[in-house]
Amino acid sequence: MLNMQVTDIGSREDGKIWHRKSVSSKYGVLATVTRNASARQTKTVRFLQVAFDTTGESFLAGDHHGNIYVFDISRNRFKLVQKTGQACTALAFNLRRNTEFLVALADYSIKCFDKDTRQLVSWMRGHEGAISSLSVHSSGSYAISTSSDTAQLWNLDTFQRKRKLNVRQSVGIQKVIILFLCRDGKSLAAAGRSNLVHLWCLDSRQLLRVIQMPPKVKSVRFVDFLSDSFDGGSNQILGVLSQDGVMRFINIQSCKQIFEIGSHEDAITLAGICPKGHHIVAVMDSGALRIYDVRSLTPEISKPPQPLLKQVTKGKSSEGSGLKMKVYTGAGQRPVKTSGRRIQSKVLPVSTLDDKENDLPNGLNKKRLQALLRAFGEYPAKYRMFIWRSLLHLPENHAAFSSLTDKGLHSAYMCLQERYPIKSHKLQRGLQRVLSALAHWAAVFGETDYLPLLAFPFVKLFENNPLICFEVVATVIVNWCQHWFEYFPNPPLNVLSLAENVLAHHDKELLQHFVACGVTSQLYAWPLLETLFSEVLMREEWLKLFDNVFSNDPSFLLMAVVAYVSCCRAPLLLCTDKKDFEYFFHHRNSLDISAMLKEAYRLMDSTPSDIHPSSALSDFEPLTQGQYPIFNKYPTFIVEYQSQERERIRQQEVEYLRERQEVQKLHAEAVRQQAEFEAWYKQQELLLQGEEQRRRILQEEESKLAQQRARLAAMKRELKVKELNLIDSSRRRFLKHQQDQRRIQLKRLDDEIQRKMALRDQETAVAVQDIEVRQMELDAQRQLFEQQLAKEQERVSQTVRAEVDTRRRRAEMEESTFQNFIQANADISQTNKKMLEESLAEVGQMEVDADWQAEVIKRLEKAKERQEKQRERLVNLSKQTCAKEEGVVQLMLEVEGKQWDDVVAKQAKLEEERRVAATVNAQRRSLISQETEETEKHQGKLQKSLEDSLNHQKRLRSPCSPRGLLHKTQSDTTNISLINQSDDSTGFSLDRGRGELDSKERELMQEIRELRTKLAARARATDFISPSTSSVLSH
Repeated sequence: MLNMQVTDIGSREDGKIWHRKSVSSKYGVLATVTRNASARQTKTVRFLQVAFDTTGESFLAGDHHGNIYVFDISRNRFKLVQKTGQACTALAFNLRRNTEFLVALADYSIKCFDKDTRQLVSWMRGHEGAISSLSVHSSGSYAISTSSDTAQLWNLDTFQRKRKLNVRQSVGIQKVIILFLCRDGKSLAAAGRSNLVHLWCLDSRQLLRVIQMPPKVKSVRFVDFLSDSFDGGSNQILGVLSQDGVMRFINIQSCKQIFEIGSHEDAITLAGICPKGHHIVAVMDSGALRIYDVRSLTPEISKPPQPLLKQVTKGKSSEGSGLKMKVYTGAGQRPVKTSGRRIQSKVLPVSTLDDKENDLPNGLNKKRLQALLRAFGEYPAKYRMFIWRSLLHLPENHAAFSSLTDKGLHSAYMCLQERYPIKSHKLQRGLQRVLSALAHWAAVFGETDYLPLLAFPFVKLFENNPLICFEVVATVIVNWCQHWFEYFPNPPLNVLSLAENVLAHHDKELLQHFVACGVTSQLYAWPLLETLFSEVLMREEWLKLFDNVFSNDPSFLLMAVVAYVSCCRAPLLLCTDKKDFEYFFHHRNSLDISAMLKEAYRLMDSTPSDIHPSSALSDFEPLTQGQYPIFNKYPTFIVEYQSQERERIRQQEVEYLRERQEVQKLHAEAVRQQAEFEAWYKQQELLLQGEEQRRRILQEEESKLAQQRARLAAMKRELKVKELNLIDSSRRRFLKHQQDQRRIQLKRLDDEIQRKMALRDQETAVAVQDIEVRQMELDAQRQLFEQQLAKEQERVSQTVRAEVDTRRRRAEMEESTFQNFIQANADISQTNKKMLEESLAEVGQMEVDADWQAEVIKRLEKAKERQEKQRERLVNLSKQTCAKEEGVVQLMLEVEGKQWDDVVAKQAKLEEERRVAATVNAQRRSLISQETEETEKHQGKLQKSLEDSLNHQKRLRSPCSPRGLLHKTQSDTTNISLINQSDDSTGFSLDRGRGELDSKERELMQEIRELRTKLAARARATDFISPSTSSVLSH
């Protein structure tokens, strides 16, 4: 059963990845990281994407909730750097700015964040589908994002889109073909929806081979090369993740499966491989992260190849027998990819016996390495670190080193950056970590001032592996720094004397020059030793030097110091000032490192044994396995004394600081109390002064208040006067305004009166003209009536001439009766008189008609015989007369309310006379009686109609219309003419009646004119009085 550490990060934002580093040798799992939603819930939040940075020590992981975590494997820490709020579909962490990373989100956008500041750097949009992958160029300046419909190229310096690749609408990108290059860029691996992996050579553009995966593999999800420290960048191991969730790692040369991770029960959905090939991070099907240590999975990784140097043996061949030199790798499954140029072979002297004491770990041999080093001058750069680790026999004590680092930073190196400022923070932390581990290992290293100078080149060289760095520095101190700490804290005079003895033996002139100039070994040898030549050599020169240092005895370092001085003797002999010597041995100089090494080897071989440093130095002793050896080759009492003194000084400083703090507190308390007393006294004085000042201010304020009150009263009086003046001026202005308004209104009324008077005058003139026209019409009718009368007179003159006298007397009687009637009507009320005056013309005409009717009746009485003959005709004429009268009444109702009271009276009187005549003339025939009854009925109807008309006229109060009078006169005249025409047998003369008619007509016209004059005067008086009354009422 798999036994591993499971870390639930939960809702924590930072913490440790594992609490105890223990790698399973069988499965190689460092830790398994899960994330539950909360402590009470068991719901797991799935991790979806992972991505390593360029260093390979840290990687990003994004979960389903949009949280982005940074896991630092080297520091064993994790940290939440961003909350996006939505699931991520792709990650990229290898940008040019190493603190920035790209996240592809579910909303089809790409965001760039800074992991240190957690700020949004840029937001890129353009995809219309889910982004499946992000690929960043090796320079970190360009990135390609891929979705199902398009691929887009982005410039990461400006965060703008450079190119866009689209496909046809009908063809979607179903699968992204995974294409990966190896590190040297000469090989390409491609896989897809089959179990075949194709390997291509980019130089020749040809297919190298096709690797068929096991039958269980149906399709390939992911492929990537696994880096190796000793393959020269050719990347011979390829990782293949198949559909069954198992990731298999195969050697592309031998097609041999080296190891695999994952299983059918615990499948892998996605994997990320460290660029340096140290770790693999897999996203499991359960949503957890699993971190693998590659070196624990198989020993084939990071294992150096077999030595290139082989023994020359005697053998047989088809061409004959002889000695041949064959240079090839010993491991068939890990061939070394050589460069294009051919390496020239050299025949090297080798021994036929194996020196067991020269055997090194991992199959190397020290003598062979020394021979190879003598031949080429240095080790291959890609194998150097491996060879060093073998030469130094590094034990790689992880537990012991962890116990030293767990103690934290040593107090002596807490402020290291102040003494040795380094631009790179990572390098600064690495140096502090290594120095602190050395100080915790041996107390003397906490007191050594030059230890940072000695360890810095190794820290920079092994920046990503602090364990190896610590063990290399510790091995160098134990072996090549022997006897350095015997005179601590002074320089190692015994070691420097060894170097000076060698110099005196080989170059006395130079030594005498040093003595003459007062330059000791502490000035020309010690600067080179305490910095291990890092100040005077370039990187490549320094590496070449230490290839030879680590391959030889510890005395070689002292010989290298003497060789350096000897090779630089020419400029040194020219120096005479001590400062020039100091500058020379602390700065880089033009030196041939190969000549220096040759000189060092010459000194090693030619130096006598009595003065040879090897006689005073011990042989090489590697560090022990499990625990590091005790280092006590220093004056412990001095170090302890210094430590005790430093501790005592620190305690004294702490005590001094405590006492000083207490004194400061007491002083501050005393000062505070003194300040309080002074403040209290000062406050009392200020209170007294303030009270006096307030009294003065109150007195001044009271005086000012009195003055202000006086000024206020004066201002009030002035304001009152101004207010009264304003009120008076306003009142006067209002009165003037009223007067102006009344004046304007009176003027308006005068204009209205003048206008109305002019209108009345115009109406009066029009009425007069109308009356004159009607008078002319009346004259014309009168003339026509005279003509008719003349004709009638001629016709009846013969018949009535005999009765003229009788008719004259009857006419006189009727006239007297008429005068009596007029006299009786004189007593009528003023109102009836006014109405009779208004219709005087019509009444006169009716009276004339009544008279003529009376005369006709009298003539009928006298001419009974003629009336009997004309009986039927008279009945018809009487009916026609009644019809005419009804028409007249109807006409009177339509006009402007005529007054017919007098007419009714006249008609009643006429009927009375008729009834009297009927009574007198008893012998009138029954026809006349019937006619009389019908006449009475008609008169009753006529009287009722007249009463209704009178009531209507009273309501309307309208004067009598002349046109009505005219129509009435015309109707009556027509009636009379008809009656006169019917009386053909009447024979009396009408001359008298005509004269009376003319006179009555003239009187009637005169009365009409007077009545119109009165009415016009009364109307003008009424119009003048009504506006005046309305204006007075309005005022």
